[in-house]
Amino acid sequence: MNNITDTVKHLIILNVLMFVGTLTVGGAALGENTVFYDWFALHFPKNVAFQPWQIITHMFMHGGFMHILFNMFALWMFGTAVEQRFGAKKFIFFYLSAGLGAALCMIGYYYITFYSGLSTLTEAGVGETQILETLNSGMYNTGWQQIMGAADMQQFVGVFNSTMVGASGAIMGVLVAFGMLYPESKLMLIFLPVPIKAKYFIPGIIALDLISAITGQSFFSPSNTAYVAHLGGALTGFLIMWYWKKTQFNKNRWD
Repeated sequence: MNNITDTVKHLIILNVLMFVGTLTVGGAALGENTVFYDWFALHFPKNVAFQPWQIITHMFMHGGFMHILFNMFALWMFGTAVEQRFGAKKFIFFYLSAGLGAALCMIGYYYITFYSGLSTLTEAGVGETQILETLNSGMYNTGWQQIMGAADMQQFVGVFNSTMVGASGAIMGVLVAFGMLYPESKLMLIFLPVPIKAKYFIPGIIALDLISAITGQSFFSPSNTAYVAHLGGALTGFLIMWYWKKTQFNKNRWD
């Protein structure tokens, strides 16, 4: 196994420090909304808790021990190999870009869901300003359920109050880069100890995320996983890799 590279090591340290902050700042127990979590998790942009820096900081936050453990293991395992090929500056640009792509895709999905519900309410005569003020007060109007239905209202309110944390989107981009750089490398799932080449393994993981995003059925991760963010990170990683490969012999190439 390759020794850890500098950028990957620093990213892991930063993630661990942020996780410790989540556990300690504000004095809340793990799993509760600590002050640290409120500051740095990514909130829905229409929520008063949203701040611009959360677009970056959320990818260094995690919701539990297993969450950060699996993400940091994947970052070490795949990120080290990718950084060795990219170099530090190119790798950090790629990593952050994949994380941003993941966040933007998830926010876009949330906006579509939220504005679908908002349109239903405003068409029924409920004022948009009133709706946002009510939601930002931490409440909702039970009368909305009669207009849009219980399931749609639950999704509408849930999106508004949603938070996103984790490095998974950025790591999905790194996985794509690894698969394109080392397509013949053989990988195995812990619970499926059969070696599979990266060029088949990684598209398979992405396909499972796509199925989960469409159906809501979780295969290997918790049901609250942001599958759309995973897909956004993978797509961003693929597009960057495709562009770099296409322009590797012109002025846009990285040295």
